[in-house]
Amino acid sequence: MKSLVTGANGFVGSAVVRCLLAAGHEVRGLVRSGSDRRNLDTLPVEIAEGDLRDSASLKQAVTGCDNLFHVAADYRLWIPDPHIMYDTNVKGTEALILAAAETGMKRIIYTSSVATLGLKRDGTPANEETSSSLETMTGHYKRSKFLAEHAVKKLTDEHKLPLVIVNPSTPIGPRDIRPTPTGRIVLDTLCGRMPAYSDVGLNVVHVDDVAQGHILAYKHGKPGERYILGGENMTLLQILQTIDGITGKKTKRLYLPLKLMLPVAWMMEKIAMITDIEPRATVDSIRMAKTRMFYSSEKAMRELGYQFRPAIEAIKDAVIWYQENGYCNPA
Repeated sequence: MKSLVTGANGFVGSAVVRCLLAAGHEVRGLVRSGSDRRNLDTLPVEIAEGDLRDSASLKQAVTGCDNLFHVAADYRLWIPDPHIMYDTNVKGTEALILAAAETGMKRIIYTSSVATLGLKRDGTPANEETSSSLETMTGHYKRSKFLAEHAVKKLTDEHKLPLVIVNPSTPIGPRDIRPTPTGRIVLDTLCGRMPAYSDVGLNVVHVDDVAQGHILAYKHGKPGERYILGGENMTLLQILQTIDGITGKKTKRLYLPLKLMLPVAWMMEKIAMITDIEPRATVDSIRMAKTRMFYSSEKAMRELGYQFRPAIEAIKDAVIWYQENGYCNPA
């Protein structure tokens, strides 16, 4: 049994690779030329170089594989040229799913995001049925993932594909090399760069639990259905205090209302346009934070047998990994 994993060298992708190998799968990883492959260095993975914007490379990658785990995505909250994100996340996903369909894949797992789901104004956890629309999507990442999931559902219905959608929430843990925008919260706190907080709410899950959720979706998921792979709902302050507890620090932080952060984020974006360095805060990220992004994984738990560990374990594993890999000298 050979499975193709796109974005196999990434944060979530490499965790999925590890779970597949543990389950006895042969794994082929689709990675971009010149990409950082440290997450795959010690793993017995066949490498296929390609790009979601190169349809020929996608057809070559799917050939000879029984299953597809499409994890790769352009996950940035700021990008100088948004067209690249749409070409990757939407058009690239369509081309890949069609290529997989042509080979008669036995199973396709598409990694979407909770970003495509609606949110409840009262802050209670949303689920797979919480309504959403393109108009409610804030920022290019959320819009591109919403459009991609819509395209995937359409292809699944039209071609009767054995495709299951999973919607991870906010993964945290080891091997976040880049790091992702979520990992940066942990790293900035660890390095003393989070002197303030706002009324943000996130659903925190260990990246390895998300990866295991992919395997459960492969085994038990119903084609055409989607499943939230989440964890524990926490405010930003709770996350920061958890990190402080792990490191033994006692940090006093200032509460900063979101409306005061908007002009700061706007200025950071203007500077980023000059330096081409991704800003630490973006206007879209501030706007997204106005509603607490809380979710329920009850459906995945009921239908897939999905489980998740306490959020503190995810945060602790991330802290230890960053420290051991020299991202920040612990004080």
